[in-house]
Amino acid sequence: MRIAIFHNLPSGGAKRALYGLLKYLRKDGHRIDVFVPSTANEDFLPLKEVANDFKVFQVRNTTIGSVISTFKYVPPLEISFSDLEKTEKDIAEFINKHDYDVIFSEQDQFTMTPFFLKYVKKPVKKPVVYYCQQPPRLREKIMKKLYQNLIKDNLMYKIRNKISKIYVSKIASIDQKNISFSKYTLSNSYFSRESILRSYGLNSFVCYLGVDTEFFKHFNVPEENLVMSVGQCMPEKGHEFILNSVALVDPEIRPKFIIVSNKGDIKWENYLKGLAKKKDVILEILNLVSDDDLLLLYNQAKLVLFAPYLEPFGLVPLEAMACGTPVVAVKEGGMRETVTHDVTGILTDRDEIIFSKEITKLLLNEEKRKELSLNAKKQVNNFWTLNHAGKRLVCHLDRAMSRE
Repeated sequence: MRIAIFHNLPSGGAKRALYGLLKYLRKDGHRIDVFVPSTANEDFLPLKEVANDFKVFQVRNTTIGSVISTFKYVPPLEISFSDLEKTEKDIAEFINKHDYDVIFSEQDQFTMTPFFLKYVKKPVKKPVVYYCQQPPRLREKIMKKLYQNLIKDNLMYKIRNKISKIYVSKIASIDQKNISFSKYTLSNSYFSRESILRSYGLNSFVCYLGVDTEFFKHFNVPEENLVMSVGQCMPEKGHEFILNSVALVDPEIRPKFIIVSNKGDIKWENYLKGLAKKKDVILEILNLVSDDDLLLLYNQAKLVLFAPYLEPFGLVPLEAMACGTPVVAVKEGGMRETVTHDVTGILTDRDEIIFSKEITKLLLNEEKRKELSLNAKKQVNNFWTLNHAGKRLVCHLDRAMSRE
């Protein structure tokens, strides 16, 4: 197949997943051409490494966009919506003029559903598959509640919060309009599929992601008395919940807690550090670590703890499982589909006492950790590899082509 790929993603799990899928597709003999606006993050796992061709379309920066970007409580808009739409239209029209069997679109970090979908079939009709990681979450009550600690005593954040409401409404409107152009939508989990159905009234097909087991794997390094979590250092990633849970572990066996973050809010980092000091937890926050360092940490950790709020899928538990590191996760969102309770990891209610008890049990039971480790590696290799994920995607691309 000749496949055109579009994305405007930031760094993080979605970009890592896309990189892995393209790595598989190219290895499988498909022609992969990638098209991105200049706002897409291509420093983290650059797709030109796995693409046959790679083109960047410049998005014009505007004065008003620069002003908006100073309000960090709203999405980091360095451009105006109209400039972004124009660039994505240019990308679509370029693709329309060339011979592709199918087009695969990822999400947009600013609008969620990209403007790209609006233009990609005009004037030539081509099958388009849109991978919707999740609908916008900015209006969810849990998100507002989680950010209260950042807002309540800070005048600048209060101002940003007021201004952000304008853009939250705008983004929701754009997203709802753009999603109407998607005719074949994929989701990353059944939880996400239900969220898409609830938000858009739109059917989607679950196409599970996978992890690169050639990279994420177990190797013999000494286990250390540390636990870790991976994800942006932001309230919705649940690091505060984990920190409070670790604080309830007996001081005699309490492990060091490491947060590996690709980006975050400095005020939230400082809040967590202050909380850790108050609760006598040794906390280390590592920003933008290399993949090699991440792999080493996965292998050194006794446990990976994962507690984001309503995470749609979450690659972190699978990366940990591939490395043979037991996972303790909150039983919500996509984690219910990737972690099998008491077989490949532990799932708990969102309760710090319960979560803490499960951490303690595993810290004290090396045999149970080994059992979970063996089961986890086996399950990843049987279902969650890049080869499995790539084959699932190819089936959907073939199906989309047959429907046109």
